[in-house]
Order: sequence, then structure tokens, then C-alpha cells
Amino acid sequence: MIESKYLKENIENIQKLMAIPALKNFETKSLGKLLRLSKIRQYEHGEVIIREGDLDPWLYFLLSGKIKISKAGHEIGTIDRKGEIFGEMRIIDSLSRSATVSAVGQTVCMAVDTSAKERMSSEGTRDEKLDFLLLLYRIFAEYMSIRLRLTNDELIKAKKQVEQLKKSQK
Repeated sequence: MIESKYLKENIENIQKLMAIPALKNFETKSLGKLLRLSKIRQYEHGEVIIREGDLDPWLYFLLSGKIKISKAGHEIGTIDRKGEIFGEMRIIDSLSRSATVSAVGQTVCMAVDTSAKERMSSEGTRDEKLDFLLLLYRIFAEYMSIRLRLTNDELIKAKKQVEQLKKSQK
């Protein structure tokens, strides 16, 4: 993995963040706070980004490339859409990582250090901090809703296949 230093709050970096669909609703101030918590990480094919069972504080935005998600050695999905969030479950529930995430090909992510709260809260009012956190959780909720809908679709498809298999065995 190649990792940058924490990003600087400048116009160029803020404009890059605004191009990420999940971040388009952030105000410039909030994007600046997010930048101060973030690093750019580049991974090579097969390199582990998140390891199942770990307790690290990082949240990720996929900037380029593709990731593979696996649990207990079984692939459960892939993500290749720019701006997609991953690693958010650990941040929300404080439990260990539920899956392993690996790079497929060269992959670049923005990694947000959610343990570095002092970097975010060094300035600004309590309301600004709360607005920032609420917007971050809204993004989490939107992505989790999309993923839950996809999981429901997969579950229905699997149930239909089981029903067909049962009928064909009779």
C-alpha cells in the first residue's frame, strides 16, 4: 500500500470530493473537515484493505479500481463504482470488521480516520460538528439501504431457485 499524508483543505481537493456522488450534498466546510481526516491509499491487486475481525477506525471511499468483499473465505460481492463507501459498518456499530476487503487490480481509496476526532473538532461550533456527523450518517444510511435492497433481491432469487429445485426433485 502506498499512503499519502493527511490531505490538505484546499479548493482543488474540495472540488475533487464534490465529484464523488456521495459527497455532493456536503458543504465546503464539511468537506474541509473530511479532508483533514483523510489519506489517499493505493493498493495493488490482491492486497487486503480491510481484514475480517480487525478493529481499525478507517472508513473508505472508492476512488478508482475495484474491491472484492469476502467473509469466512467466501466471496460475497464486488464494488467498482467511484465514490462507493465501504468499511462503514465498523464505524456505526463499533464491532470488529465483518468481512475482508481486497483490491482487484490497482485500486485507489480515500481512507477517513474516524478515530482522529480531534482533527475534526479543533474548530467550529457544536452545531457545525453535529451537522457534519449527521450528514455522514445520512450517507451511511443511503448506502446501507441500497445494499439491503440488493440483498433482498438476491434472497428472493435464491428462494425461487430452492423452490424450483424442490419441484424438480418430486
